[in-house]
Amino acid sequence: MTRVSGDSAARLARCAVVFEEGDPPRTGRMAFWSPTGEGLPEAVGEPGELTVVVPEQGVVATRAVPAVRVPVADALALLTRARRVAGAHPAAAFWGAVSVEALRLVAAGRLLPGVSTGDFDAWRVGPLAPEDVARVRQLAAAMPAVARAVPVTAPDGAVTDGTAADVLLPDAQLLVRGFLDAVADGMTRTPAAAYAAGGAAFAARAPHRVPHLRGWAEELSAGIDAGVRISLRVEIPGGVEAWEADGGISFRAVVQAHSLADPTLVADAGELWGEAEQRFGPRARVDAVLAVRRAARVWTPLERLLERAAPDELPLDDDEVQDLLADGAARLAAAGVAVHWPKELARDLTARAVVGGSDVAPTDLPSFLGGGQLLNFDWQLALGGQPLTAAEMDRLAEAHRPVVRLRDQWLLVDPALARKARDRALKPLTAIDALGVALTGATEVDGEQVEVAASGWLDALRERLASHQSSGGAEPAPQPAALAATLRDYQLRGLRWLANMTSLGLGGCLADDMGLGKTITLIALHLHRQEIAKNTENNADTAGPTLVVCPASLLGNWEREIQRFAPGTAVRRFHGAGRSLDGVDGGFVLTTYGTMRLDADQLATVHWGLLVADEAQHVKNPRSGTAKALRRIPAAARVALSGTPVENNLSELWAILDWTTPGLLGSLTAFRNRWAKPIEGGDEATAKATADRLSRLVRPFLLRRRKSDPGIAPELPPKTETDRPVALTPEQAGLYEAVVREIMAEIRSSTGMARRGQIVRLLTALKQICNHPAQYLKETRPKLAARSGKLDLLDELVDTIVAEDGAVLVFTQYVSMARLLERHLRDRGLPTQLLHGGTPVAAREEMVRRFQDSADGQAPIFLLSLKAAGTGLNLTRADHVIHYDRWWNPAVEEQATDRAYRIGQTRPVQVHKLIAEGTVEDRIAAMLRSKRELADAVLGRPDDGDEAVLTELTELSDVELATLVELRSAR
Repeated sequence: MTRVSGDSAARLARCAVVFEEGDPPRTGRMAFWSPTGEGLPEAVGEPGELTVVVPEQGVVATRAVPAVRVPVADALALLTRARRVAGAHPAAAFWGAVSVEALRLVAAGRLLPGVSTGDFDAWRVGPLAPEDVARVRQLAAAMPAVARAVPVTAPDGAVTDGTAADVLLPDAQLLVRGFLDAVADGMTRTPAAAYAAGGAAFAARAPHRVPHLRGWAEELSAGIDAGVRISLRVEIPGGVEAWEADGGISFRAVVQAHSLADPTLVADAGELWGEAEQRFGPRARVDAVLAVRRAARVWTPLERLLERAAPDELPLDDDEVQDLLADGAARLAAAGVAVHWPKELARDLTARAVVGGSDVAPTDLPSFLGGGQLLNFDWQLALGGQPLTAAEMDRLAEAHRPVVRLRDQWLLVDPALARKARDRALKPLTAIDALGVALTGATEVDGEQVEVAASGWLDALRERLASHQSSGGAEPAPQPAALAATLRDYQLRGLRWLANMTSLGLGGCLADDMGLGKTITLIALHLHRQEIAKNTENNADTAGPTLVVCPASLLGNWEREIQRFAPGTAVRRFHGAGRSLDGVDGGFVLTTYGTMRLDADQLATVHWGLLVADEAQHVKNPRSGTAKALRRIPAAARVALSGTPVENNLSELWAILDWTTPGLLGSLTAFRNRWAKPIEGGDEATAKATADRLSRLVRPFLLRRRKSDPGIAPELPPKTETDRPVALTPEQAGLYEAVVREIMAEIRSSTGMARRGQIVRLLTALKQICNHPAQYLKETRPKLAARSGKLDLLDELVDTIVAEDGAVLVFTQYVSMARLLERHLRDRGLPTQLLHGGTPVAAREEMVRRFQDSADGQAPIFLLSLKAAGTGLNLTRADHVIHYDRWWNPAVEEQATDRAYRIGQTRPVQVHKLIAEGTVEDRIAAMLRSKRELADAVLGRPDDGDEAVLTELTELSDVELATLVELRSAR
């Protein structure tokens, strides 16, 4: 058996390839070739030459080219992967698609034993359903000429490197069928196959001559591509009128024959033993009997047909009809046999679950939703969309036959629906769970997704949440009189939405884009709730101070914004030495996540009217001490602010919304099983359907607006994003290739966590080399100029920006790189300042003030650590943003860009993304662009995860990883 290594597989995928049939089919081979032999791996398969047809200067020529031949069974894995390999040859990609179809047919059991041309035992694919035949034809029609570029016979007089005027290529459809048979013949060599075929010949890989089985095989395989398929037509002997007259109810199943060659040709199977035989062909009877025999394997009552001279029809008793209704018809459909029911019988009986209670809502809704109260959850059946009455449900439940008379018509009743009519009550739901299923409109009952409708006050609440989310509040909520500003329309809608949610005790997450004014909206919400408290006797839900928990870098911003927009409102910082809560009875208290974690018990002693978590992604890990401490602080209402509620995976969305509205999404384990796993790891259809349901659930609790949305921020100037590819210097290229060789060798010999760690080490090293050799080599006093393509481009950009009196933010994920940039720019006489995670709060605020207020052109270059300064800061003086290196998560880069591109920016913003071309940076950028649909489906905005991407990269095979990191010449 040929073993194809990872590197060899990648090289073969870039070669042309043709299929060479064998006898028996399992001996077929894939011949990989290139015109000169370049790219063909050594010591793989069987080396040799191959005569191929190539166009040369307007004529067709046959030419002998170097090739390696690999058995079909050994080539399957690399062919299926070739469909997704960058740079794969079209022929390899085509045969990869055919390989997937072959594996699908084998997995579906489309297999028949047979005898090859040379009298050898051979499995082949079959019987093929009409849709299978159509796929084979589609594949054949799509076959590129180079995938069958071997002449059928050498033309007379043709010689190597000679031309031939009448070269014929193999028939594409026969070639595809031959390949499918080769895969089927090679994959079924097992003892089980021998048992099924009745002899060891069909189990061993070695060829066995079985000429004596040819007649048996031809009869068994008749109709693989032509012949008949069958369906069942269920009838009422005498029609419904006969039932009405004598009350007798009986059924019979009539076998129908359908021509595969002519889909319009249909007849009762009994007619094949009469005049219809001529229209269907001489083998139609055999085909029909074989089709009935196969159908009887999945629904045993059909075995009685095999005892008849012609398998035409059989009577059905009640149990058989009920079995057919329950799952017999589904099993037959899976085997390609459709079941047609009488048109006279109604079959539009449906079931859904109904949750809710009375029309009167609870007086204390927040306590009711959070108190574990139970609501009824019952089955409701409907006929033609009209719910059945209780009496009709009783009649249905008491019926013991598959047919019931309801509303002046006969009704076919699925046994499962009859059981729902008998056992109507389902397990009651807690109020918060009931709200969740009411919003999604579906839930799982006994492993089945069922439709759910809400009733009474719960349905009214569902409608209220939906209308408030879409309109910003059906009830008018003018901006507070104490607010020293005029809210924009979208900010006013956000205020109304937050006011509605917090009044219900449900909480919410305001997830507007950075720079759209979440801070002023929350200040307005505080003032609005204080106004309600003054005008309401029972004001416990809205009175009390507001606690804002935020990153340390945002304390100053919050304090300034409150003093500006809510003058006269008390504001204090609970941070640093001597912090105290003495005398707090209103206004704002500002604290950091670190201080909150240390003093959560002290903060929990105050009755907070509103608790706000700004940049709430800081508590995205629900198991962290910070997240646990935040949950211990009670408040009448909770609001999360975050421009990126999903940075890495959907569990972060759970962490935020389970804090604002506890219980809505269930436990974390249940959330992962029900929502996250199907969306993040399911097939495309399942992921989309699940994401749609999750979106319906979370949409009322998460308000998200983007700057690009119509009418949100029309005054914002344009933003232009440009990828800036740069070439590596010779020093960088040498280091890059050396590191790839060294660490890839270690990765190939590693497993498990050690291998994952090596991959992260490799990717980190390559990104640092792309930045500057001095960063990777950890040089203390390096020479920086002329050693990095990125640094050279940075100099050009900065010189132009400064010359035009502009200002620029330069982001890098590495503090060490930021320090190198700071020294380099200062050595060139350019004033800079550097902000990173270790910068004290007071120094941060001074740097921001100096940058924003520098009208005289001082400090036009602001170097920032991406993680420390990517959120919260207002740096609208900058009209340029440079991302010196690329983060794993584009959403984090967008947040950083929004330090400049936000409300208050008056000049066009240019965003420059530096990318070392031909490197891993180039390929990861493309990968991230292709992975931005998850959060977009759920939240309406793309947010991809750095950790999720890193995890995926560490799971790559050696071949895929080598392809990702290899250094390629710039195109």
